[in-house]
Amino acid sequence: MNEECKPVYVRLREVIAASILDGEYREGDMLPSVRAFAARQGANPLTVAKAYQSFQDEGLIIVKRGVGMFVADGATRRLRSMERAYFLEQVWPRITCQMRRLGISLSDLSLDEKA
Repeated sequence: MNEECKPVYVRLREVIAASILDGEYREGDMLPSVRAFAARQGANPLTVAKAYQSFQDEGLIIVKRGVGMFVADGATRRLRSMERAYFLEQVWPRITCQMRRLGISLSDLSLDEKA
């Protein structure tokens, strides 16, 4: 899906997921408040709340009333598994189709510098 076609809460969810997967927020860490995250992202707090709620619904974050929201135990592993499945089922097939169309092989994707 094109980046600008995605709903804002989905894009915010991707930012949060990347932050967890990249280790910016580790399991047990407190996430920024809805207002703080909204201000940092230039988003509406209600939209941020919707993104956070989706993580809460999936058990990836927990809310401690009066304290804040925290990355749940096991969230990184579960999130990585979910993101990996999405990549393999939704993203990779489109990439391989484009590679075939352009005549690009896996060996062309070597990370080594070519002389």
